[in-house]
Amino acid sequence: MKSFKHKVAAITGAGSGIGQQLAVLLAKEGCHLSLSDVNEKGLIETLKLLKESNVRVTIQKVNVAQLDEVKQWAQQTVQDHGFVNIIFNNAGVALASTVEGASYEELEWIVNINFWGVVHGTKEFLPLIKQTGDGHIINISSLFGLTAQPTQSAYNATKFAVRGFTESLRQELDLENCGVSALCVHPGGIRTNIANSARSNDSLVTLGMNHKQSTQSFNKLLRCPPETAARQILQAIQKNKRRLLIGHDAKVLDLIQRILPASYQKIIEFAVRTGKK
Repeated sequence: MKSFKHKVAAITGAGSGIGQQLAVLLAKEGCHLSLSDVNEKGLIETLKLLKESNVRVTIQKVNVAQLDEVKQWAQQTVQDHGFVNIIFNNAGVALASTVEGASYEELEWIVNINFWGVVHGTKEFLPLIKQTGDGHIINISSLFGLTAQPTQSAYNATKFAVRGFTESLRQELDLENCGVSALCVHPGGIRTNIANSARSNDSLVTLGMNHKQSTQSFNKLLRCPPETAARQILQAIQKNKRRLLIGHDAKVLDLIQRILPASYQKIIEFAVRTGKK
C-alpha cells in the first residue's frame, strides 16, 4: 500500500494518543475513517480535529473486549464506507501489579482488552479487508512485548501475545499472497495517557513501590510525541515492514535483549533498584 488516498481505515482507541494522531495524519492523506473508542468524549475531541478534512469520518463507541461490539462495528464500517482497507488495533490498557498480587479479575480485564481486543479486530476485519485485495492489519504491541519488566507481568504477557499472534498472521498472509499484509508495532515511551489511566494494586508495596511512584516513574519514560509514532507507523505500512520499533529506548532495549537474552533482566533490576533511591 503506497498511498492512503481514497482508502478506508478503521482505528480502535481513536479518542487519544497514537490512535487520534493516526486519524489526523490519515485524513490529511485523503483516507476515509471509521473511528472507535470506549471513551465517547475522546472520540468527539478527535472528530473536532478532523472537521476541516475532506474525508468521510464515522465514529462509534466500542469496547474491543466485547466480540459482539467489534463485530457490529466492522459490519457498520462497510455499510457506512462501502469497504475497508486497514484496521489499526491500537486500543490498550495497563496494570501495575506483582504476579502474586494480581487478582484473576484484573488479569482477565487486561487480557480481554490488550490481547482479545486485537484478536477480535483482526478476525472481524480481515475477511472484509481481503475483499479489497489491497489492505493492511496493524497491531500495536509494545517495547514490553520485547522485554519483560517487574510489576508489568500482565501487560508483558498481553504484548508478547500480540507479537506472536501478528508475526504468525503475517506469515500466513504472505503465503496466501492475498494482497493483505500485517505489521507489528513496538512503541517505546510514547507520550500518552496510558500510565495515568493504568490500574494498580497494593502489591507494589512488597517491592518498595506505590501507585503514585510507579506512575511518576513511568511518565518519565514517555518522551516520544504520539504524532511522531503515528507518522512512523504510516511510513512502515508504505514500506511493507514486518515490525516497527519506535523510539530510541525501544531500539536500545531490543538490542540489549538480543545480545543478553537472559542477563538483560539483571540490568533492568539494577535500574529499578537505583531508581527507587
